[in-house]
Amino acid sequence: MFVVATSRRAPCHAFTQPRTSPRLARLFQSSSASASPSDTATPPPPTVHNRLSRASLPSSLDGRTLSENLPLVLSHLTARRSSPEALEAARLVAQLHSDRIPLIQRRDEALQKRNECSASVGKLMSQSGGEETREIADLKRAASEAGEEASGFEATLEEIESKMNALLASLPNLLDDVVPDGGDDGENELVSQWGDVKALPNELGWSQDFVPLWHDDVAANLGGWQADAAVSMSGSRFVSLTGPVARLERAISSYFLDRAVEKGYVEVSPPLVVSRTALEGTSQLPKFEEDLFKIVPESHTCNGQDAFLIPTAEVPLTNMHANQILEEEDLPISYVALTPCFRAEAGSYGRDTRGLIRTHQFYKVELVKITTPQTSNEEHHKLTRHAEECLEELKIPYRKMRLCSGDVGFSAQLCYDLEAWLPSTGEYREISSCSNTGDFQARRMGLRYRPSAAEEEEGAGGKKKKKAKKPKPVFCHTINGSGLAVGRTLVAVLENYQTMEGDVVVPEVLRPYMGGLEVLKKKTKN
Repeated sequence: MFVVATSRRAPCHAFTQPRTSPRLARLFQSSSASASPSDTATPPPPTVHNRLSRASLPSSLDGRTLSENLPLVLSHLTARRSSPEALEAARLVAQLHSDRIPLIQRRDEALQKRNECSASVGKLMSQSGGEETREIADLKRAASEAGEEASGFEATLEEIESKMNALLASLPNLLDDVVPDGGDDGENELVSQWGDVKALPNELGWSQDFVPLWHDDVAANLGGWQADAAVSMSGSRFVSLTGPVARLERAISSYFLDRAVEKGYVEVSPPLVVSRTALEGTSQLPKFEEDLFKIVPESHTCNGQDAFLIPTAEVPLTNMHANQILEEEDLPISYVALTPCFRAEAGSYGRDTRGLIRTHQFYKVELVKITTPQTSNEEHHKLTRHAEECLEELKIPYRKMRLCSGDVGFSAQLCYDLEAWLPSTGEYREISSCSNTGDFQARRMGLRYRPSAAEEEEGAGGKKKKKAKKPKPVFCHTINGSGLAVGRTLVAVLENYQTMEGDVVVPEVLRPYMGGLEVLKKKTKN
């Protein structure tokens, strides 16, 4: 039996440094001392023009990239409204990368000295007939001392590397140049809008004074809403659906899965329990641990690691190829999965406490693509367009929003939200997020591909010849999105297709999955 505990670690913005040795601590002190007061001051609110373009910087962050492009990185963190701790973490990574250079040089010099002394020992030993002279003893001692010195430098370099990796894990992805500047979802950019919000009401005969019900009231009228029973056995933010509403939820799920498979996605039934490493690969960890359901170690571990319930199928789908080198001709890889998702939603108390909008457990059809850098923008568009087509076939009005710099997710370089129209509140609500993470996740999980062998021309003596060039593996790009969130789609269907009599008309595309049923009738009270 699994026992799950909601993680309650301190939020990531309360930045803490890993333990360090005295040797490395001195490096950190010198790094801090070298920063001017203006370097550590809280930056002013960003504007559109002060975020530097990343067009010449296609890869995501590693120590060298950050060190060589620190002003660019800081401008992107500022545009994201990142905390002062995140800005300081970026500066420290750059400083640590610089600190490594002389240490690497001194390590290499010590290794060279050791090797030279060892070679001299071998030469003198052969000349002396195996007799160890004083000169040979001195050379052996020098070789040993040089080896110890090199080992000391190597240990310090490993500590610096570990520290840099921990700091880099706390930093979000760089932003695509098309991401608009803004502080929160109120400044997201409208890309397009589909459907007339009055079309279905007119088709269903709503009168002008009709007040559409919330989805939970609609479901209750159908006899399919058992929230009290769920709360009694599981606590708040859990819901039990029964009868026609549960069947409608299943129909939506099956429709989304079939639609994705028709588009070439490979259906996957993944595990619902994943390791800490898997969540670090897709970057839910370390930043969002408080929003995850963690399984207590006494119950289960993943190969000795902490185990968690998946917050989204993005995690197992993307990690299917972790630490692998794929071939370019096998890309893109497209996966789809229907899974329950589990989220503690630690930071959302008091928000959307009613109904299915924000629950601890919900079903979602997840789409994941693994691509090359050259095709990722096109594949991102295809994935997003697929989700849009699902809404259009359901005839649910929606709008497409390009998320602003302060609202883009941690791992995304570019994200589009699809927001469905909910007549009960007269507003659009997110039903799908479609993100291009570039190589941000792939770098973390060691996901690479080998480009197809290219032929290059070489000049030699005025003659040209073709030579096959074996390319080195490079990081893949990963794309993910909801296709769609099943619970929120159920909300949209119940609200948009309700009648004034309390019935719900089944959307045409769902009827084959409902045994041809056209209308869900309001349950009459005895």
